[in-house]
Amino acid sequence: MKVIGFDAPGGPEVLQAFDIAEPAVGPNQVRVRVLASAVNPTDVVTRNGTTHWAYVGVGVEPPFIPGWDAAGIVDDADPATGYVPGDKVLAIKVPVIEGGGTYAEKVVVGADSVTRLPRGHDFAAGSTVLMNGLTALQVLDKLDGLAGGVIAVTGGAGVLGGYVIELAKLQGFRVIADASARDRSLLETLGADVVVDRGPDMAAHIRRHAPGGVDALVDCAVLGNIAAPAIRAGGTHVAVRPAEVFGGAIDPEYDLKLETAWVGPDIARKPRLDYLSDLASTGGLTLRVARELPADDAAEAHRLLERGGVRGRLVLRF
Repeated sequence: MKVIGFDAPGGPEVLQAFDIAEPAVGPNQVRVRVLASAVNPTDVVTRNGTTHWAYVGVGVEPPFIPGWDAAGIVDDADPATGYVPGDKVLAIKVPVIEGGGTYAEKVVVGADSVTRLPRGHDFAAGSTVLMNGLTALQVLDKLDGLAGGVIAVTGGAGVLGGYVIELAKLQGFRVIADASARDRSLLETLGADVVVDRGPDMAAHIRRHAPGGVDALVDCAVLGNIAAPAIRAGGTHVAVRPAEVFGGAIDPEYDLKLETAWVGPDIARKPRLDYLSDLASTGGLTLRVARELPADDAAEAHRLLERGGVRGRLVLRF
């Protein structure tokens, strides 16, 4: 079967097609014929070597296959899973290790990492739900006890930021988000209560609407110290990537509780997957596809993502 991967980390050009053996189905597993795979920012850092530590020294041989999110049709499954061939599903798996990620014609995952395709959505849109949705839910776990308070979200026009805004509103938060002029109406549609100008003065803009500082800030744009002054003393800063790897660290001078969200531990929490699918089915999550590309154009998808300005998710078609 065809997969898209790389022999060694590098630029987008290292991505190419490989032919590998079709994965077999084991106990409590489901095999999905992938029709769409979302291209996430984490795929870029997997490919360029920033996170090479995740697969070097653990016995993984190339090709290294990126991808967390897939949508497609079940073509085989252990009957105990309850899934049967023909079911339209979403699946999530960790890239590279354990058979590789979702840039593949077929993937095998545990039944707890599968949920139904959201009603009313096609495979491309469905492929944008799980990785970012699970991350957004984990972000809100970090804010447990603050519901009803005021939070700020950087990078709200991105897919993750958009999900954070929508899920935060469902939990009763007042949300302030930053945006460029072209993205203001989008964030208002997603439910942000206040939209301020992005840029080096965004913390001051937030303080004009929350003079005492926000209770927490979710830093989807990895702004670090630029955003920190918007948070009240003793408030919470939530990073969506480890600062020691990706930057965005907060200086000790800020009296803040520092949290980091990491989706890996949640990919087999099936009730959460089902919740996200149900929420997307009823319009509680806004699914945004920026563009669909053939799987063979994965390198171009990575170039577009690295160039910036993409609104919604790029999706590879298999």
